[in-house]
Amino acid sequence: MDGNIYNTIEWASKVSMEGEVPFAEIVRTLLAAGVESYYADYRANRKTYYLPNGEAVTMELPAPLVRIAHAFDDAAVHAAVVGAQKGEVKYPYFLELTRFAGCVGYIVWLSGGHVTYFGRNGETLIEYFPK
Repeated sequence: MDGNIYNTIEWASKVSMEGEVPFAEIVRTLLAAGVESYYADYRANRKTYYLPNGEAVTMELPAPLVRIAHAFDDAAVHAAVVGAQKGEVKYPYFLELTRFAGCVGYIVWLSGGHVTYFGRNGETLIEYFPK
């Protein structure tokens, strides 16, 4: 893998956890580096970034402060997303809120402009990037 792409992914992972760089900026930077999607797996505590050529990079997510609820509450996930889009919910807190809402992970489809959130029983919620 190209070192610049790896460094960009590493940067995105780091600044996400710091919660100070807006999601839209992270998306633009990852797209410019050629990343097409990434999967945040709450059960394995890792994020995997995918490139169109089949390469993938996995970064660790910190150990959760909140256990994943058994029931998927799509309204609570949606509220966390809206809060993050408004800049009111930083990523570390977003992780807590969505876990508490029964989310086990999500896939960000960078080029598709949306995120698919998953519950433990196969429930899904699709949220589109703001225009």
